[in-house]
Amino acid sequence: MAAKTVHLHWNPDSQFILSDSDNYQIVMKKPKGVSASELLPMSLIGCSSHDVVEILRKQRLDLRSLQVTAESVQDNDPPWRFRKIHIHYRAVGKGIDVEKLAKAIQLSEEKYCSVYATLKDAVEITHDYEVVEE
Repeated sequence: MAAKTVHLHWNPDSQFILSDSDNYQIVMKKPKGVSASELLPMSLIGCSSHDVVEILRKQRLDLRSLQVTAESVQDNDPPWRFRKIHIHYRAVGKGIDVEKLAKAIQLSEEKYCSVYATLKDAVEITHDYEVVEE
């Protein structure tokens, strides 16, 4: 098993600085950073999008842009549990086969994306997609 360590440093200016295992930093806490709960759907679409891009590149498709959004639904009361995350993929390029895009998303969900694998039994995750010819 691979082990990774991430870090958080809080300073008196009320900033929470998160660092990944390569020491890349993200500021957490509004108004100058990302909210903690938004990091969850951001991690999900980041993980899945990376997989989708890599799969489509290996297929030598002319992908020029991938735009992904995640809409989440959370409880109104603490602990504000996530109930649903809907992901929309928008692939822009030349001659992108919509079936290959669908298969790349499926492979990410079922085989490659660690965040999806972790969340799928706890949160309802749905997706849709579109191809835009450039």
